[in-house]
Amino acid sequence: MSEPANPAKNNVNDLFAQRQLLTVSQLTAQIRSSLERTFSNIEVRGEISNFKKHNASGHWYFTLKDSRAQIRAVFYKQWNRLVRFTPEDGQDVRVRGRVTVYDQRGEYQLIVDMIEPVGIGAQQLAFEQQYKRMESLGFFDPNRKRKLPMFPQRIGIVTSPAGSVIRDILQVLGRRNPLIPILIAPTRVQGLGASGEIAQAITMLNRKGLTEGPDIDVIILARGGGATEDLWAFNEEPVAKAIFNSRVPVLSAVGHETNSTIADLVADLRAPTPSAAAELVAPARIDLLEHLSKTGNHLSRAIKHQLLIFQSHLHDLRTRRAFASTASRVQSAIAHYRDLDNQAARVLNAQVQKMQVRLRRAETTICTLDLQASSKLASMHLNTLGDQLCHAMQKRHADARRVLSEDAARLDMLSPLRVLSRGYVVAKDDEGRLVTRAAGLEKGDRLRLTFSDKEVGCEVNQTE
Repeated sequence: MSEPANPAKNNVNDLFAQRQLLTVSQLTAQIRSSLERTFSNIEVRGEISNFKKHNASGHWYFTLKDSRAQIRAVFYKQWNRLVRFTPEDGQDVRVRGRVTVYDQRGEYQLIVDMIEPVGIGAQQLAFEQQYKRMESLGFFDPNRKRKLPMFPQRIGIVTSPAGSVIRDILQVLGRRNPLIPILIAPTRVQGLGASGEIAQAITMLNRKGLTEGPDIDVIILARGGGATEDLWAFNEEPVAKAIFNSRVPVLSAVGHETNSTIADLVADLRAPTPSAAAELVAPARIDLLEHLSKTGNHLSRAIKHQLLIFQSHLHDLRTRRAFASTASRVQSAIAHYRDLDNQAARVLNAQVQKMQVRLRRAETTICTLDLQASSKLASMHLNTLGDQLCHAMQKRHADARRVLSEDAARLDMLSPLRVLSRGYVVAKDDEGRLVTRAAGLEKGDRLRLTFSDKEVGCEVNQTE
């Protein structure tokens, strides 16, 4: 039995038959097209969460949310490489982009082409992030900073070959010391990719010092003043790492004194301007000549003073040696005179003994001879012998006294007291060193003067 016709059902089937049948892909494409036309250039504020940087592609993926809703977002590499700071979870940001649909999952998402933090400038945030990262790596440690060489043998310069900066530096170096060799590593100092070129220039100068010519003793990293954006290359990590790894001390002269960059903080020293940097690394030739002249004069005075001391010591040694020799001769003379006295005494005793023997013999003879005649002859003979003995003793004593007197006179002539008694004075400084010349004295020096009777102190009032 056939089913009765249903007019309503037939109408529905006719309606569906009249409409276009869409696939899922077609529907998704239409939704994407509609969303992109409606939300093509919008700005959205929200909090970042689930931030992820894809290592292979370099794209950034994150979720932008508020208290009631969220939307997925992607920031492609060709755009995010221009961003100075790195987004972090929890940051309140403002983004610009367009809404589209991710076909594979059927989800709508935000394609971002600009991002900046809310409440703080993007550049300031990027600077703070870079500063914290470099600080954690020890790039700003003052203990690693080196002193600039006093007399550089070769100077390297990293800067733009055009503009007034390089001219100012070369002019100052040429004026102060034109004999110092200079090696310039030209590079861009602003714009995209400038930081990599600056880092390569610093590394190149380090290699040149090892392979070509004299060593590079210092590198000047210079750029003129400008806006923060113009100086940004000197805030980037490649420049900071190149300065940190440089074996040659780096002097940063970026911008004006009011500007501050990461390169300034990592460098061994910062100069307020490029011209001031040239002043710091190149000692003035005239100052060097004056310093050498003063050093030579000081050395000459020191040598002369030392020679005077040596001459004084030599004179003292000679005086002591002469005095010791004379004293030794006097002692020898005294011993000799004592020996003469002893010999004279022995001779006298021998003569006395002989006389006693002869007297005893004479006494015996007297008994047998005429006493008066014999006594007279004996007395005459005895007187003759006595005279001879006295004459001999007097002559020997006179000779001994004459020799002693001559040696004593020579000793007296060599005695320092004899010299002082003639009006001379011995001068010594506060350290007891003998002063023999006025050339080494200066006004205000203290002296000790030794006269023949005592010693007094005095002060030099005039040296000419």
